[in-house]
Amino acid sequence: MENKPARAESGAILNQLMEIARISALAEMASGIAHELNQPLGAIAAFSQAGERMLNRSEPLVGQAQDVFRQIGKEALGAGEGLRRIRRLFEHEQSTREVCPMPAVVAELWPVLEMLALKAQGTLELHADDAGRAPVQMDRLKIQHVLFALVQNAFDAAATHRDASPRVRIQVTGDRYAVETSVVDSGTGVPEEIHGQLFRPFFTTKSRGTGLGLASSRAIVEAHEGTIGFEVEPQGGSRFWFRLPVAAK
Repeated sequence: MENKPARAESGAILNQLMEIARISALAEMASGIAHELNQPLGAIAAFSQAGERMLNRSEPLVGQAQDVFRQIGKEALGAGEGLRRIRRLFEHEQSTREVCPMPAVVAELWPVLEMLALKAQGTLELHADDAGRAPVQMDRLKIQHVLFALVQNAFDAAATHRDASPRVRIQVTGDRYAVETSVVDSGTGVPEEIHGQLFRPFFTTKSRGTGLGLASSRAIVEAHEGTIGFEVEPQGGSRFWFRLPVAAK
């Protein structure tokens, strides 16, 4: 018999995750736009101000030219401020954080992750050691968004290995300082030439990708004073991981 309450709860979690994903993606999009445009806008402002100083030297020039340069500087600086306002609109709201063990956070998300495995016609495993059960202070939904994004990417990567069905393994380990969550796929690994670009906003290898999933995941993890990274597995595939500090007693 179908477990309707469990299915309804999984659907609610998925909806919340999609909202977190939307907000995170928009925040990183605004950040990327600001990064791309602030430098040239700053250069325009600097050149226009330099032009004004040059016109004010030894010989006076046409007053209308000065007005044009001043207007260029004003508009360029105004564009920069406009971009900053856009980014502020999409900044993450103040997190509601709680202390909880990472395996419990994974278990709550598990029905949603199983949907990803079913869609990919693959298998999903979870391994957690005792040290990985240490309490971590986190915004549960945002960390679940990170895990969801990594598992989704892992199944996409594993699907590129044509000789075997996709396999993804989640590992939760820890030490006295931090809890590390790893997502290991059975794919062909990340090509070396794109290693330095994976977490950049708008970079993607997918035909319909936004290039914001890993960028927003990095922003969330770093907002938790954690670190995120990846490595190519010796036997093939990739391991993406993030570390969150253990909560102070």
